[in-house]
Amino acid sequence: MQEDTWAKLQSTVSEYLIRHRSILDVMSKLQEASARVNRAVAKSVTSCGCVRINASRQTVPPDISFREIKPFMHNHLEGELCEHCRDIIETEIGRNLFYLAALCDVLGLDLNEIVARERSQLNTLGPYNLT
Repeated sequence: MQEDTWAKLQSTVSEYLIRHRSILDVMSKLQEASARVNRAVAKSVTSCGCVRINASRQTVPPDISFREIKPFMHNHLEGELCEHCRDIIETEIGRNLFYLAALCDVLGLDLNEIVARERSQLNTLGPYNLT
């Protein structure tokens, strides 16, 4: 997403967020939206079957560095999302982003700045940022 896209999203959300403007409403709607994303992914496995989860313990050779570990890590996902499941998950992620932007707006935070700072941290710390 381009930098100003986050700002535009937050501005648009601020303009249209009327009914659920309470911080409590926003927090609960964000949590609900996150749960809906998870549920949509689960249904793509359990109802549709376009993707499968084949999870097992991650095995990494003991003699490699942290920078060399990525090829050995698996996401445990097999298959690809069908068009229907992809559309549903994208919709639910969009709703999640809406309420994330709403939370930032209600708290007086700048989502664009948060994204830029996170990107800067990732660039500075690289893979060590998330360990």
